[in-house]
Amino acid sequence: MSNGNNEIIINSTIGNTRIVLTKNQVIDNIFIERPDHQRSVGNIYKGKVQNVIPGMQAAFIDIGDSVNAFLPFTEIGKYDVVNNEPFEIENSKGKSDKKINIEIGDEIVVQVIKEPFSGKGARVTTDISIPGSFMVLVPNTNYIGISKKISDRYERNKIKNIISNFKPKDFGIIARTICKNQKEKNIKNDFERLHKIWKEIKYKIDTIKGINLIYQDFTISDLVIRDLFTPKINKLIIDSKPLYKRINKLVKEINPESTSKIILHKSKSPIFDEYYNIEEQIQKALKTKVWLKSGGHLIIEHTEAMVVIDVNSGRFIGKKNHEENSLKINLEAAIEIIKQLRLRDIGGLIVIDFIDLEKEENRKKVYDALKKAIKIDGSKASLSEFSNFGLLQMTRQRVGLSLLYTLTDKCNVCHGLGRIPSLDTILTDIENWINRFRSRHSDRRLIIFVNEKVEDYILKSKKKSLNKIMFRKIMWIQIKKDDSLNISDFKVYSKKRKKDVTNEV
Repeated sequence: MSNGNNEIIINSTIGNTRIVLTKNQVIDNIFIERPDHQRSVGNIYKGKVQNVIPGMQAAFIDIGDSVNAFLPFTEIGKYDVVNNEPFEIENSKGKSDKKINIEIGDEIVVQVIKEPFSGKGARVTTDISIPGSFMVLVPNTNYIGISKKISDRYERNKIKNIISNFKPKDFGIIARTICKNQKEKNIKNDFERLHKIWKEIKYKIDTIKGINLIYQDFTISDLVIRDLFTPKINKLIIDSKPLYKRINKLVKEINPESTSKIILHKSKSPIFDEYYNIEEQIQKALKTKVWLKSGGHLIIEHTEAMVVIDVNSGRFIGKKNHEENSLKINLEAAIEIIKQLRLRDIGGLIVIDFIDLEKEENRKKVYDALKKAIKIDGSKASLSEFSNFGLLQMTRQRVGLSLLYTLTDKCNVCHGLGRIPSLDTILTDIENWINRFRSRHSDRRLIIFVNEKVEDYILKSKKKSLNKIMFRKIMWIQIKKDDSLNISDFKVYSKKRKKDVTNEV
């Protein structure tokens, strides 16, 4: 976060806990914790190797979930990025190659680095690390790493010397960015807390038999405090007294000077209504269409394989020629796209269709603007240049579920399609059902229950068509409404057998 009025506002309800970071009264990031979906990133498991597939360069590990965890060979003995904190090892002499030796049935200790998603198991690593407020503790190694974001050589040496005073030989310690300008006492207190946690983990690893959860990482609300409650945050406002007490206690242990920034929201009005219309801002973050200040807009669509973003000129009426107008919208869109990816927590493959630009130099400007926005955002992402079809592709690290998948469920009417059958399509389905039923059964008196909207359409617009079907099939058919039915569903009742016969076709 850059300078400005930066605040963290937490709303805790029976449905979920929502943590919002605001920058100058505008949402900059959202984190959501649901009681029915426990976060698993950071958890440590004792698992068992179920399968090793050399062709995929990966193994599948049973950690007690419904789907086996995925362990790429690249995640065995890897330590260039730990807990999303890129770092450099001070006085590093390089890494030696490791031979991968893993067999089916082996017991193995792994840590989750990516949530399970869309039927795929969690992604895991064998490199155990325990993140704290000022550092990341990496057992069974021996190095001191300093965050790459700390560029000042004097500050890096100072942090290295502080850590050297208390670091045991059989531990690696990575100083996080927030370590900068911290007191030695605070850094040492953080190490002692993490060291105590590791002793408990090691005891469980040595004593617990079989597949089991060894260590459960913090809740999201605790993680936000640990990772984001930096000196740049002006206020932390919470509307839950128990959560306020717990966070206050946690901050007091780590950085007592910051407790004065923590405020309990006592007003009867909802916290997200009282502060900056946050509720309304969250609802906007779920919409497909995002308006730009210029009058242009983005369309953001999720698919199984990727997220597709379309840039449109919308209401924009420029005073210059088409190329320059398109460039202006595209440059604005590039910055907004990265903001929306962060806000919606979108990861994986992303394809962007910017407004067509004829000049190569203008396409380069858009590419550079997007690249710069990614760098400022700090997310782990890669970007390709414009393809021959004018599309730009990028990938962004996915750790958990996106905002859309966290706050919404698949529609049981359209099943995620986003559209429902037209009324005429529904009538076609009903007529086809009648034809199949008539060819197999002798029942001639049927009651068809439909959604109220379908009933109204049949009785007002399709009554003659229904009479023709009855005459042709020598049947009596009555249409009745059933408010419990979705618009595309129908039920059929046989008067002769006095039973529901919908599934007999």
